[in-house]
Amino acid sequence: MQDADFSLRPVAPYDFELTSGYMTFFRGAYAADSFEDGVFRRLLDLGDGFTLASVTSAGTTEEPRLDVQLRSHDLGDSEVAEARRQVAWMLGLDDDLDPFYRMARADRHLAPFVERFWGLHPPHTPSVYESLVQAILGQQISSHVARMLRGLLTETYGQKVRVDGQVYRAFPRPEALAAAGLDGMRAVKLSARKAEYITDIASRVARGELDLEGLRQQPVEDAIEVLTAIRGVGLWTAHWLAIHALGSPDGFPHGDLALQRHVGKLVNGGTPMDADQVLDYSRRWAPYRSYVTVYLFAAGRTGQLDELTASIT
Repeated sequence: MQDADFSLRPVAPYDFELTSGYMTFFRGAYAADSFEDGVFRRLLDLGDGFTLASVTSAGTTEEPRLDVQLRSHDLGDSEVAEARRQVAWMLGLDDDLDPFYRMARADRHLAPFVERFWGLHPPHTPSVYESLVQAILGQQISSHVARMLRGLLTETYGQKVRVDGQVYRAFPRPEALAAAGLDGMRAVKLSARKAEYITDIASRVARGELDLEGLRQQPVEDAIEVLTAIRGVGLWTAHWLAIHALGSPDGFPHGDLALQRHVGKLVNGGTPMDADQVLDYSRRWAPYRSYVTVYLFAAGRTGQLDELTASIT
């Protein structure tokens, strides 16, 4: 087993605990990701093999520094460079929050969220493919059930690597899900329709017929058009991918029922708003609606939404 160590400098302000916590739904461990005892861990898929990345904070929110340790059987310069890129992308190190903060601090509804979650950078999935599978898993079910399905999928079909006696699993490659087929997807409790969608997407990606990673090079509007042409992908799914996979600052899944409830608590006296109402109101937050979405969900996932909305005067 080989080691490699390096440091990364996020754009300040950067709160490592909040950002890693959001990545794992503030649950400590979430399928392939974990954040426990101050260490974020992820088994990275580097193409030719897998590398365990362990990330810790060695700085402060205003002067951030992250220390990264890699462990693998093969760590050449190219593997280290790719691991560095993936860690920086996943943990949102290069995002500049200042433009969003200037807008949000002038908005009496958003200002308390900025103060409470100061330095939270929206994290990203390592690949568009992974984000798409996750989003389909989460369609029309509770977040609790979606977490369970993601865990089952990863435990059953993800590559297993043992490091220092501990077993880590990577998110399943498209080849693994394609090989599992419809019966394999149904075996991990997916509905028949979701099994069809995910098997079809994984098979097309594995065969090279569907270039999801290339969407990052396109304008987000074009990427959303391509995504919504894929069977099983609507605007809700595409806008979540805009936030978590494409890194757009202005994704807004206005069809999300939880988001409609959150915005209703924020600006509508606690009454949920419908999709059109939420979309219409959100235009005042453009082009930073991805950040608004992440901060609202951070409050919801940590049980602070009611407290923060009650503090608004």
